[in-house]
This record gives sequence, structure tokens and C-alpha cells, in this order.
Amino acid sequence: MNVPHQKGIKSVAQNRKAWHDYFVEDKYECGVALFGTEVKSIRQGRVNLKESWARIRDGEIWVEGMHISPYEQGNIFNRDPMRAKKLLMHKQEIRKLDGLVARQGFTLIPLELYLKDGRVKVLLGLCKGKAEHDKRDSAAKRDADREIRRTIREHNK
Repeated sequence: MNVPHQKGIKSVAQNRKAWHDYFVEDKYECGVALFGTEVKSIRQGRVNLKESWARIRDGEIWVEGMHISPYEQGNIFNRDPMRAKKLLMHKQEIRKLDGLVARQGFTLIPLELYLKDGRVKVLLGLCKGKAEHDKRDSAAKRDADREIRRTIREHNK
């Protein structure tokens, strides 16, 4: 068996827009089926999660819209940067998510891509969309919390 050459967790890419546009109800860690040049490109941080989502097809989870830039030294081995990538999860977790997405209107959104002990992992969020007023409420709450922290910090000087 191949031993991973890194220990610990290193974040490669985050989908900050997802936290703005969705309520994240639950999070799941998934592996990703990738080719070697894609992994090398991810290690260089050349990946974008901004417009990505996941869907369940035939009992498998596929992430769509995740852009992995071609590896510069990859020549003929480079794959299509926008191809659908298969996520690796246990079958019972996939069935549970499929039921929630189909019946309760949830969406599966990749929140973060990271290296865990040298292996590429995706943090998949089970999300519900925010309405425009929810986004404004979130921004107002964030600004109020920031103002409170600033006031406390100045008071304690």
C-alpha cells in the first residue's frame, strides 16, 4: 500500500459564496476519484469551487462545475478541467442524502477542498437556499457582531 507523504490537514480551496447563498444544515467528508495530473494541479492550489454543486446519479455522487486547471507538465495526460468528478462515500450515506435532496429540497454543495494525510477530500454541505432577506439578515448580524467585538476590544484597552 502506498503511504501518503503528508500528515495533517491542508486547505486547498474554499467555497465562501456557498456560506453566503445557503444555510448549511450538515457536512460530510468525501474522497474524490481523480487522475494523477489533477491531484498534482490541486496540490499547487489550482482549483475553483465557486460555481460547483453535486448531484446523485445511479447511486453515485458526482460533483459538477469544479474547475481543476490543467497541470502544466501534464501534456497528454491532462483531463477536461470541467469534467464531472466522482465523490467517494458509503452507500448508506448516499441513499440518505438522495432521500433528503429528493423529498426536502436540499442541495449538495462542495464547501471546501483539502488534503488530509496527503489524500484529496471534499467537505460536502447539505444546504438549503437562502432568500434575499435572509442574506441581508446574515450580513446585518455579522456587522453587528463585528461592532460589538470592536467596542469590547476598545473598552478593555
